[in-house]
Amino acid sequence: MVQYLKKEMNVSKSSKSELEQTVASIIDQVRQKGDAALLQFAQKFDGVTLQQTKVTEDEIQTAGKQLPQTLIDDIQFSIERIRAFAVAQKERLTEFEQEMIPGVHLGQRVIPIEAVGSYVPGGRYPLLSSAQMSIIPAKVAGVSQIRVCTPPTKEGHVHPAVLYAAHLSGADEIFAVGGAQAIAALAYGTESIQPVNKIAGPGNRFVTEAKKQVQGDVGIDLLAGPSEVLVVADEEAKPQFVATDLLAQAEHDVDARAILVTTSADVAHAVMNEIEHQLKTLPTAEVARASWERRGQVIVTETLEEAIQVTNDLAPEHLHVQIKDAYEALAQFTNYGSLFLGENASVVYADKVCGTNHILPTQEAAKYTGGVWVGTFLKVVTYQWIEQAGIERLAPHSVRQSKREGLIGHLRSANIRLTGNLDQ
Repeated sequence: MVQYLKKEMNVSKSSKSELEQTVASIIDQVRQKGDAALLQFAQKFDGVTLQQTKVTEDEIQTAGKQLPQTLIDDIQFSIERIRAFAVAQKERLTEFEQEMIPGVHLGQRVIPIEAVGSYVPGGRYPLLSSAQMSIIPAKVAGVSQIRVCTPPTKEGHVHPAVLYAAHLSGADEIFAVGGAQAIAALAYGTESIQPVNKIAGPGNRFVTEAKKQVQGDVGIDLLAGPSEVLVVADEEAKPQFVATDLLAQAEHDVDARAILVTTSADVAHAVMNEIEHQLKTLPTAEVARASWERRGQVIVTETLEEAIQVTNDLAPEHLHVQIKDAYEALAQFTNYGSLFLGENASVVYADKVCGTNHILPTQEAAKYTGGVWVGTFLKVVTYQWIEQAGIERLAPHSVRQSKREGLIGHLRSANIRLTGNLDQ
């Protein structure tokens, strides 16, 4: 039996068609007017007048000089961790060639995408870690051109920490462009921004809608919505830990989702009380409280098996398992963006520095996809070469099947290599 101690409120959403039309108009103007549209939108949406969108080398070096050495050291540490994990992932993507039957040689190649666009959100907080998460795996994959777009500040510059983090992560070009117009520029190009083959990185609903509309003309990583966390807790979970983990994601956005699924009603009540207590001293309480009140959920189940079933159905972005012997339950959880086992594996470690990627599927997309990884920026392609012995095995089957399908051109292409004649 599943009991909801706290349900998600019915969240009123803006008209989908209005969002689609607004974004479509932005994309169309960028395609028609190029850089002029980008400068116009910077004034309209960001409240800043720019002379150009591309960040110069002097601006990058100036940004670095503005940062304390401790911050630079922290950026370097997270870059090292993210790169190390991406390298480990790539090493397990192997190329091979094998003679499958006599005379038939099949192979697999792993080829990096040539040009990638990385979108780094601006918004409420300077998310320098988002720059690292999309740039570093692309760099490790071997992408030759990485173009970054991120919104300008009110002063007309990219936030120095975001700028320098993007530079150290391996960005080839950085542009002070945000919103749907940045996605349009990366997809179709302008006078100053060359089009890319794939766009990665999180963003607000306008960015997400723009990625949706350009998909097909250009590849995208995934369509991600507001942040989500689900904590699975048993009677041994620490309410203070659980509450901090829920609020850590709630402070991202008023539309973020924080969910507790627990086998203990006592823990559920204790966590709700602890959340109220922590909100009194949390500097980001205005956002976190709105998120918790609107979208927070507390679900109590009778058994752990029932809790796991509920969790797999919700398919959260971040899944934090705070139960006894959490690692033993690893195989039972199947739908999530990233999994955190045990009370010590805080989501914040992965969000910032531990090495796994934080660009993850939301809104139950974890039922069919994982998050961004080094493979996001690689193409796994096949090839074949065939000897006469292979032709003698393959051609008769191909001829018969082509004849049944009425594809005589196919039949001839197979048969001429077997008999030297067009027809059988």
